[in-house]
Amino acid sequence: MTTFEIEPGRLFIGGQWREAADGARTEVVDPSRGTVVTTVAEAGAADVDAAVRAAREAYDDGSWSGLSGRERGRVLHRVAELIRENADDIARLESLDVGKPITLAHAVDVTNAANDYEHFAALAHSLHGAHRDTPMNALAYTRRDPLGVVAAITPFNFPLILAGSKIAPALAAGNTVVHKPADETPLSALYMAELFQRAGVPDGVVNVVTGAGPVAGEALLRHSGVDKIAFTGSTAVGRHAASVAGGNLKPVTMELGGNAAHIVFEDADLEQAVGAIIKAFVFNSGQFCMGGPRLLVARSVHSTLLGILQQAVPGVPLGDPRRPETVIGPMAGEKHLKKVEEYVELARKEGGRIVCGGERLDLDGGYYYKPTVIADLPNDSRVIQEEIFGPVLTVQPFDSEDEAVALANSTPYGLASGVQTTNLARAHRVADRLQAGIVWVNDWAMLDPAVPFGGVKDSGFGREYGPEALAAYTKVKSVVVSLG
Repeated sequence: MTTFEIEPGRLFIGGQWREAADGARTEVVDPSRGTVVTTVAEAGAADVDAAVRAAREAYDDGSWSGLSGRERGRVLHRVAELIRENADDIARLESLDVGKPITLAHAVDVTNAANDYEHFAALAHSLHGAHRDTPMNALAYTRRDPLGVVAAITPFNFPLILAGSKIAPALAAGNTVVHKPADETPLSALYMAELFQRAGVPDGVVNVVTGAGPVAGEALLRHSGVDKIAFTGSTAVGRHAASVAGGNLKPVTMELGGNAAHIVFEDADLEQAVGAIIKAFVFNSGQFCMGGPRLLVARSVHSTLLGILQQAVPGVPLGDPRRPETVIGPMAGEKHLKKVEEYVELARKEGGRIVCGGERLDLDGGYYYKPTVIADLPNDSRVIQEEIFGPVLTVQPFDSEDEAVALANSTPYGLASGVQTTNLARAHRVADRLQAGIVWVNDWAMLDPAVPFGGVKDSGFGREYGPEALAAYTKVKSVVVSLG
């Protein structure tokens, strides 16, 4: 692959590119090599204020909120078209910025982002109220109106997709947006700002402020001009964000951490299950809140499955994300790599047996970690109970369906879960009992913008995707007209 030159990034506010008010900049690092790719402007409170004011002005002038849903849908369809037309460049940006294998960035991230805008473009004209039958001598009906200015705060692991899952429904509903991407991975957000402008999104409707979470993110959370907060990130930061939003009486959508269980029953098709198991814990180098890092296996097939994984996992292509055959790239940054190392060392201290992996891969100065399978840990182990966010799989046996469900539900998280079984009745029965926002049967990470996802317990609240997401970016207004 030829060198991909990245221009220094600036803030996008009110349809204009500008430097931060104080001129501050921060480096963007290629995690596959540990080298600086470019720099971007580092927004401060004054820049966030300018972005929110621009979004408010654009909302109030009706240039977007005043359009019909059908008209907004046409523009969002054009956004989807532009994503597809520029798919190669966007995939390369995501790969360079996050360390994603280029093939997966193209097939998963870019494709899903285009689908997001296309899906919500189609839903944009479906927002409507309803007539309410009452005994009053009056015509009573409801409307669904946009909320106003939406703060979209997104994490480092899926910059393009998780921005689209917020911005697309927010725009479809008629809102304006201030987007604060993760400070580590801002490049696709800046690229998308150009595409929004080219698609015909009016100035000020989408604004992008890059910068540190404790500064730019905090200023955005606390800004009185924001009407809704849409956040994806860690549970710890999510608690803080929800607390700030609650203090300001702002609606929030929170998609937070995960630590999903993947249950394999004795009647499962093991050949099929192994592919789903590996995908569930190595996809995006394990930096996937809906990943499946906890494998629960019926005791009768536990040893067999461990042996299969011991042979199969080391063979998954790991290395330079620019190579088309690579499946596992580097961790997104050095701090994420060190966190994984610390958890694997903790697993050894807690009595865990390293079945495979368990160490860094020294390659090109990048932040690589070998996919790791760990057995023999007790269920109260921190390595099992906490979110590692890396390519680490723990494996536990169970003796009954009830025990499998109890183990699956035993952590504070509830974002996703999975079941491997050929018994359809069991699949439905177990799915009903699992405390998770989405349950996959005989596969993993089957996602589509028509299907809502989100968490329960410490994994958050609210839903992204589907008509549920669109409704979350609106407010209901009732109108009662006297007929007397």
